[in-house]
Amino acid sequence: MVALVETRPIFGGETETAKLVFYALALIVIVVFFWGLARRVRAWSRGRRPAGWHWLRRRDPADIADVTERPKVASSVAVIAANKTVTKTKHSVGMAHLLVFWGFIGLFVATSILSVDYDILGNLSRLIVGHTVSFFQGPFYLGYNAVFDLAGLAAIVGTLLLALRRWFSPEIQLDLHRAEQPEGGYSRAKIALGDQVFIVGLLLILLTGVAIQALRIDGEGFPSFERWTWLGWLVAKLFVSLGVGRVAARHIHAWLWWVHVGMALAFIAYIPFSKALHMLSAPANLIVRDPKQVRQLPPPPEGKVGYSELGDFTPAELLSLDACTKCGRCHGVCPARTAGAPLSPRDLVLDLRSWLDRAQGIELLLDSEDRPTPTGPRAPSGPLAGNVVAERVLWSCTTCMACVEVCPVGIEHVPLIVQLRRPLVDAGQMDPTLQSALQNIAQQGNSFGKSSRMRARWTKGLETPIPDARKEPVEYLWFVGDYASFDERVAELSRTFARILQGAGVSFGILYEGERNAGNDVRRVGEEGLFEMLVESNLQALSQATFETIVTTDPHSLNTLRNEYPAFGLDKPVLHYSELLAKLIYQGTVEPRQLGLRVTYHDPCYLGRYNRVFDAPRAVIGGLGCDLVEMPRNRQGSFCCGAGGGRIWMDDSFLAERPSVNRIKEALALGVDVFVVACPKDYAMFSDAVKSVGAEGTLRVMDITELFAEAVLGAPALEGASE
Repeated sequence: MVALVETRPIFGGETETAKLVFYALALIVIVVFFWGLARRVRAWSRGRRPAGWHWLRRRDPADIADVTERPKVASSVAVIAANKTVTKTKHSVGMAHLLVFWGFIGLFVATSILSVDYDILGNLSRLIVGHTVSFFQGPFYLGYNAVFDLAGLAAIVGTLLLALRRWFSPEIQLDLHRAEQPEGGYSRAKIALGDQVFIVGLLLILLTGVAIQALRIDGEGFPSFERWTWLGWLVAKLFVSLGVGRVAARHIHAWLWWVHVGMALAFIAYIPFSKALHMLSAPANLIVRDPKQVRQLPPPPEGKVGYSELGDFTPAELLSLDACTKCGRCHGVCPARTAGAPLSPRDLVLDLRSWLDRAQGIELLLDSEDRPTPTGPRAPSGPLAGNVVAERVLWSCTTCMACVEVCPVGIEHVPLIVQLRRPLVDAGQMDPTLQSALQNIAQQGNSFGKSSRMRARWTKGLETPIPDARKEPVEYLWFVGDYASFDERVAELSRTFARILQGAGVSFGILYEGERNAGNDVRRVGEEGLFEMLVESNLQALSQATFETIVTTDPHSLNTLRNEYPAFGLDKPVLHYSELLAKLIYQGTVEPRQLGLRVTYHDPCYLGRYNRVFDAPRAVIGGLGCDLVEMPRNRQGSFCCGAGGGRIWMDDSFLAERPSVNRIKEALALGVDVFVVACPKDYAMFSDAVKSVGAEGTLRVMDITELFAEAVLGAPALEGASE
């Protein structure tokens, strides 16, 4: 009796002619795949290369993935391998994607092992020793099958879970309807079909792979060692129970093998020409992206005011557009879209990608939108802003960074939007109220249009004058900001903060009339020239002062001073006032009484998402003895008040519901007494929102300085502060 060799034939009984057909098809597929991929890489390489540009950079320590500072490629690979960017806001989706990701890697490795054994080792051994040498047998074969089946099951389960979610979930991010409705209408039927082809194709490839494995085992009479091929064994038993005998199994296996191989080869060839491209472009984008670009906006292309044509985009930006998977996470969290504005970050990326692909003649299959007239992504010519992307779409952005935060493939929408805004600003195509605010800033250094001599007028109510940091040395230079200086509602908060610092014996001063708007929102509006003028003026004033650290009560000023001014020469640390207040409490400089208030806290976009300052405000709230009830959307997932990106200077009467109102309604559902803020713009926006919903007697908007003053100075919070 001859013992069965623990192995299986690589080809299932196919003739030599059939094998030649397979290899010919495989060769054609490989050529098509690399040709298609080369077209995309060539398209990315046509982008503009800024000075000092390189595909591979070091990762910023404050990267969105919150990884330690290591060489960028290594840290990014770790993030990709763990699917951190996919999992961080959608754990269940991330786990399903992790199964697909590692399942297909396992299947790819398994296929590669077969090729090494059969095509390389087998052929070489016949040439060298005269007979076939193979390691694909015995214990290796048994372990291979056990692991191979585990990878296959993981891929099937993950793909099926993702398919069921896409087919049946009511989540807004999976809805392909546009936020902006083009004149004449549009159709995304091809995009929807492309999504179905992708996911159904994967499922069919996986399921037929298991089926041919099971049919082989059935046709071979269930060799005992094939129990290690446990998934195929179980499915083979199922086939037998359905009446599929050995003869039928062999016949079905013969044609189903070709069906499976044909679909697998077709899918490989399809990858560089379809949505499946993201399997390659998404990991690549996570490796080459520069997370500093959102916090530290890049300047316009040399000799231009912003982006208006294909050649203005960098290679990394072109790659990022191809990385989009249409998952819709950015669409779901965008405060503009939620409020009824025509902006969807997802639609913006798809429109740009479609237009750029058409311009280069490499449009993806089943991935474009149809319109009856050549507008939007179908526009044949003309500048991007206003032709491909509607002006009203670009001006809807609050630059809150929510889209960037949730994007699992690392697309940085905000810098793209700002680059597209810049030509509009240069041409004067903007909201009249925005234009007026920019003119005020250019002429007076503040958006209120008041004389710079009035910037420190709010200090008149203080018992002790604040030192002028230009005339005497101080430890902290307080960069006050426009709203904290000129808005009457916020000016009292500034006086309160000054009293706190004076009471704690903190050495601090201000720049008085020397301070100008820091320029954070000016730059994000798209007015780069004015931003640089403000930087020059502020740096000149700062150079006249003697101090160790900058502190500011404005997160917008914090962001640009901390992240953008260093490129112009600023070399001082910059703190948010909550960080200083927390220091006063936990170093024992002050001894606050316990307030016992039930409060919630709003994370400002430019403090939280942009600068990762989450714990300091909460430490202050906890140190004051308040019971903090977290907002459902908090920390990285906080919802924008609607003021950023210059929106506070623009008309928002067209919105269905202002973001600030949406946020206040969320807070009211918590049953808290106080809505705590740590930003002067938030204070103004949410105070108005409380009035809008008629909740003045139910919920009070309080700045963190008011809580601190009540606990430390014994001064009651301002009566009717939110009225």
